Amino acid sequence: MGPPSPARTMRLWGPRSLGVALGVFMTIGFGLQLWGGAFQRRLPRLQLRQSWATSLGPAVPSCLPRQRLVFLKTHKSGSSSVLSLLHRYGDRHGLRFALPARYQFGYPRLFRASQVKGYHPQGGGTQPSFHILCHHMRFNLKEVLQVMPSDSFFFSIVRDPAALARSAFSYYKSTSSAFRKAPSLAAFLANPRAFYRPGGRGDYYARNLLWFDFGLPFPPEKRTKRGNPKDPNSRQLHVLPSGTGPQAQILDPNALLQPISTVADGHSQAASPTSFNLGSSSFIQWGLAWLDSVFDLVMVAEYFDESLVLLADALCWGLDDVVGFMHNAQAGGEQGLRTVSNGGLTAEEQQLTARARAWNNLDWALYVHFNRSLWARIEQYGQRRLKQAVAELRARREAMAKHCLLGGKAVDPKYITNSQFRPFQYGSAKVLGYVLRNSLSPQDREECERLATPELQYKDKLDAKQFPPTVSMSMKTSRLLSP
Repeated sequence: MGPPSPARTMRLWGPRSLGVALGVFMTIGFGLQLWGGAFQRRLPRLQLRQSWATSLGPAVPSCLPRQRLVFLKTHKSGSSSVLSLLHRYGDRHGLRFALPARYQFGYPRLFRASQVKGYHPQGGGTQPSFHILCHHMRFNLKEVLQVMPSDSFFFSIVRDPAALARSAFSYYKSTSSAFRKAPSLAAFLANPRAFYRPGGRGDYYARNLLWFDFGLPFPPEKRTKRGNPKDPNSRQLHVLPSGTGPQAQILDPNALLQPISTVADGHSQAASPTSFNLGSSSFIQWGLAWLDSVFDLVMVAEYFDESLVLLADALCWGLDDVVGFMHNAQAGGEQGLRTVSNGGLTAEEQQLTARARAWNNLDWALYVHFNRSLWARIEQYGQRRLKQAVAELRARREAMAKHCLLGGKAVDPKYITNSQFRPFQYGSAKVLGYVLRNSLSPQDREECERLATPELQYKDKLDAKQFPPTVSMSMKTSRLLSP
């Protein structure tokens, strides 16, 4: 596949080598500060394009669409909805997916190129190149670059750890030993050390799941008195509502993360992310700088539609390419993703939110960092322009839902009789799906099926398309010899 471009040289630093280097430089004390300068933050370049046309017709492209994509599908972060967009785009354009043999790339182990179906190492014979790598894995850059070109567009998505914890506890309660032992999420977060043991079965779901998915090394476990994390109540950030509803407002990035005044020694003080007990600050900053050098865009689930507009712009795709339905949403949960806002929560819920962010301290650092980088990108794109594009995207999504779906929205899986559209059910909450209207034309039905097909069924469809079943030679011979 040739040597990587100079701009992507840093991508050769995989998570394993990062861990080794990190240990060395932490030992010599000042190494992290020296290397910090080498990891100057690279704000992903924006393609300056005209505002979205208000009509549904295609706009005249001023750039070439990007079709070499690496999407790190993080858990419980709205990533299934992004995956649906990639499935649909690649299917429509005849792109080749790097697919796992089943549905994940050996998770929770680090990704290996050998897990890609149809992959052959260099020198092992010719093989068609892959366009999209997007299914669940624990990120391992060195191995990813064995499969995908270094100039691929790398992107992912993060979610507020408080909202992620609620979803993960419901979904993975039977999988994580820590969650399984806890009677409720509130009980777990009140004293997580009573349930959580590092290395316990499935317990990567129970703490810093995003950090784990990104393949980053973990700092040594630190215990405080009584084995609990420090009380987060005096160190918290007020995250404002995302505005993903119909009356969404584009928020000022400086107002997005506002420090709450706290009282310490009788004086009012302002908390800040840098005051968090995140372990080694240099360790975390190293990890964040490395991710900045690798990923072209990190979406934020609480600003899902805004992220989609920026994604379409960065990829030079049309707006219709990122119009889709929400997938893998749980019944009784949020329809659409929004930030956990203190303003609408009870005191008990605010405490749970603060505890979830403190327990998932590395994920909270990730979230704060990429939330800010997203808003820096929004400023560069233009807030007025973005507001117009988001409104157009939502209008198109609503129109597609009314046109394609019975009832115009997601439904309880008990109403989905067609197994092609019934999402995989896992965890304690029901996963919603879609039923198509019967009166669709054949052409419309094809596109509506792409929009409504759950991720597992769509993966199977792509698998059959790329690797069609072949008739064995013995069967062919028997057919030729039969009278």
